[in-house]
This record gives sequence, C-alpha cells and structure tokens, in this order.
Amino acid sequence: MAIDRVAGAGALGGIYTALMDAPTEQVIVIGCDMPFLTAPFLTFLAAQGADVDAAVPVDERGRHPLCASYRRGTARHFRARIDAGQLRVGDALTALRVRELGADEVAPFNPDGRLLVNVNTPDDYARARASGS
Repeated sequence: MAIDRVAGAGALGGIYTALMDAPTEQVIVIGCDMPFLTAPFLTFLAAQGADVDAAVPVDERGRHPLCASYRRGTARHFRARIDAGQLRVGDALTALRVRELGADEVAPFNPDGRLLVNVNTPDDYARARASGS
C-alpha cells in the first residue's frame, strides 16, 4: 500500500503514485472495484502495453483507464496534469501513445460480460453476480 504522493489528486494521483513507486518500467494499474479481472487478461494487457505509453480496454461504457498498462515514464506527464489541476484521467490519455483494446480483443477473456464491471455497492455486486450465473 502506498500513500498518494499528491493529496487530493483523485484517480490520476493514484496512477501517478503507482508509477513513481513501481520498481518496473511497465505498471498494471487496477481499480479496487473490479473483482472479475483474471490473471490471463492481465497478462494479455501487459503484453499489449509493452511498446506504447498505455494499453487501455474499451467497451460500450468507454475507456477503462483504471484497468490499464502504463509505461513508468508517463509519470512526468501525469504530474504535469496534476500540477495544472487537470485531473481527469481520460483527458490525460489524449497526449499519450495509447493502444485501445476493443471488445473483439477482450472477448476471449470476457465470456460472461463481467470482466470490466465496476462494483461499488452491494447492489452492484448482487447484479454482477446474477448476470454471470
């Protein structure tokens, strides 16, 4: 566990902290509210992020930048955005080399449609469990 290096910077601050604290050049960032991610998918995500600044899954809800692979060197870019008060993660991706992983690429890892589901409440969890049974 790490304490955010910049208090109040939201998810972008969390990504920045992860990148700065990581011992590797590539970092997989995962939101704590995604219980259906699998090791095979995360291995695939890492492979897809090997030669770009970020690899980000995309589905009908949009990009999932809190389930992504980032190059450690992008930390400078994220810090500049934080310092400028520009905290939207999606906006921060526009200046990076991003490989979007579309539904066709994610489908082999997502047979029940729950892989990228965010679970924030007990009701979300109950709905997610019911949709996969």
